[in-house]
Amino acid sequence: MTFKFATNLTLNVTPKLTRLTPIAAAIATLTIGLAGCGSTTPSLPSVAEGTTLQIGLLETTDIHSNVLSYNYYSLAADTSLGLERTSTLIQSARAENPNNVLLDDGDVIQGTLLGDYQAVAAPITCSSTLAVHKVMNGLQFDGGGMGNHEFNYGLGFLSQITNTDFGVTGVSKPAGTCGAPNFPVVLTNVNSVSSQKPIFQPYAVLPKQFTATAPDGSKVSVKLNIGIMSFVPPQIMDWDQKNLAGKVYVNGVQESAKQYVPELRSKGADLVVALSHGGLDATAYSPKMENGSLYLANTGIDALMIGHAHLIFPKGKEIGAAALDPSFAAFPASANVDAVNGFVNGVPTVMAQSWGRRLGIIKMTLIYQSGKWVVQPAKTTVESRGFKYLDGTNIVAADAKIAPLVATEHAATIAYAKQPLGVSTDFEMSSYFSLVGDVSAIQLVNQAQLDYVKNFIASSTDATLASYKNIPVISCSAPFKAGRNGPTDFTDVAPGAAPASTFALQVRNPGDLYLYSNNNLQAVKIKGADLKNWLETSAKQFAQIDITKTAEQDLVPSYSTIYNYDVFYAENNALQYQIDVTKPVGSRIANLTYLGKAVADTDDFIVATNDYRAGGGGNFPGIDGSKTIIKSPDANQTVVSNYLQKLGAQTGKVSLVSNGSAKSWNFVKTATAGPVILRSSPGHLALAKNAGLNLVTVEGGLDASGFSKYAIDLSK
Repeated sequence: MTFKFATNLTLNVTPKLTRLTPIAAAIATLTIGLAGCGSTTPSLPSVAEGTTLQIGLLETTDIHSNVLSYNYYSLAADTSLGLERTSTLIQSARAENPNNVLLDDGDVIQGTLLGDYQAVAAPITCSSTLAVHKVMNGLQFDGGGMGNHEFNYGLGFLSQITNTDFGVTGVSKPAGTCGAPNFPVVLTNVNSVSSQKPIFQPYAVLPKQFTATAPDGSKVSVKLNIGIMSFVPPQIMDWDQKNLAGKVYVNGVQESAKQYVPELRSKGADLVVALSHGGLDATAYSPKMENGSLYLANTGIDALMIGHAHLIFPKGKEIGAAALDPSFAAFPASANVDAVNGFVNGVPTVMAQSWGRRLGIIKMTLIYQSGKWVVQPAKTTVESRGFKYLDGTNIVAADAKIAPLVATEHAATIAYAKQPLGVSTDFEMSSYFSLVGDVSAIQLVNQAQLDYVKNFIASSTDATLASYKNIPVISCSAPFKAGRNGPTDFTDVAPGAAPASTFALQVRNPGDLYLYSNNNLQAVKIKGADLKNWLETSAKQFAQIDITKTAEQDLVPSYSTIYNYDVFYAENNALQYQIDVTKPVGSRIANLTYLGKAVADTDDFIVATNDYRAGGGGNFPGIDGSKTIIKSPDANQTVVSNYLQKLGAQTGKVSLVSNGSAKSWNFVKTATAGPVILRSSPGHLALAKNAGLNLVTVEGGLDASGFSKYAIDLSK
């Protein structure tokens, strides 16, 4: 390439010069071309002391493959969720301040039938891109992190859909460039066993060109380097043991941050943002903490974006915003958590709930002082912005540009969801009142698990398993969809089904009964004392009810860990127990019997459950993987589907009498001076009555989150 200058000097620039950065190349050209002309090498533009910069850090978290405002289990629109509406929030936030960075905090790829279809039923090839990633690319995300559910489909799949070579022995990415996010994906605390290096980039520096205000009021263009890190719970090694054991290991979040924050600063990061897929836990720090985000606030970061707990932090600012989750009120003053304004130990912190229902927004003002950008804490605000942020009433419209991006995948998922299972039901299976005794959406899961384990033991040639043939087998399962993600997040299979009008079940229905397709069935051998402790831990979901209190009391104040409310079942309903909600946590289980006899601490039981629980998920005392006797290769959801088809082949249907009415537990009866309420989806009082739940007496008004308040009479 040849350039001619006014000095009549001709310069030949070799192609090697193009490998320099554009600025370096220009400087080199000018320096050579103007040599001897009395000129000096130009300096790069400097930022004036006192220049101010306002930026917006935007967060999504726990999208869980909710791309559209649509429920694939009910085959119906659901305007309370979906990235197509989050996009509207994103566009409005960008319009408010063009100086912004859009980041995601993980749990993107799993959680709906769309995710399962693309990963399991009809796995996408290397040349394709996941539907959710298509949309995120269209929205021009700047960066993202990982969540625990990214590992549910295995390292091979994750390697493909992120186009990343993990350096893990036995895991190889397909040849060529695979469809993946168009933005940097980082993960700071997960390393390969074989390479001893992070499987993703541990961090990234995002160079952003923003518009700032000079001291004289003029607008100037400035560069800001934003460093991002990402953290997942160490428990992924338990939850996805079958995918991760011997391949990767996880470091503590605080240790990892302290290792890489200085490195990020040395690479020129002006601002460091931690994407932590974990909630806030004020108990003493441990590298094994599931929710260790609080302990990132003292590692030198400037902003903290959190997730995993599916909660709103800080409290919503819209008119009629829901109250803070009670878990935030439990923090001691020493934790320095401001859940109203959104600060943890002085660091601005946001959690944007889940399923695309909110957008986290951290607005920061920086001033250029002594050669660096300095955050002005007094001018920092934090918001978890919801769909009703404009007036507290109306939901924002969906962005019309999103649906066409995934139209093909959406139609294919619906077609898959509608495939027949070959069995009908004469009753509606719902979780609206699972927390007051309804088992219509739980009993079939327990029956399927119990049937599987009994047959597994009976057909086993293993001498140890054969010796367990006379030990009672029981099962437990939770109402996985029971309000955790709002008033539309409930299981409701076959609405309106009755003996006179049966409902033909479809492929979509087992996923509604058992949400987590990644869970595999396992069985543990326990003692009666373990069973009682297990039940006591489950009963922690309930508030302690004060019978003398005249003010309203919420029976279940928080649904954030509803997946830990295990309901037990034995064949012919042989296991029975009561829960006394007037007692403190740890002493609520009463009248625990099996075959009419009190369960002794030394009694033996085999419990059919899932690999999450058997491996220690939920921190149930004594259930830590050491008591596991069966590790099935079959997913719980598949076990449920196969059991339904088995019943279909035998009788053609499932029935309320045989599969949905065996209540194994109830409350210890007690009268209260004031009202007790259960929050659930509106309009379902008749279901409670039909299920014989006489303690559900009246449906009251709505709370700020849209739940109906159902009156509960604990004396019935």
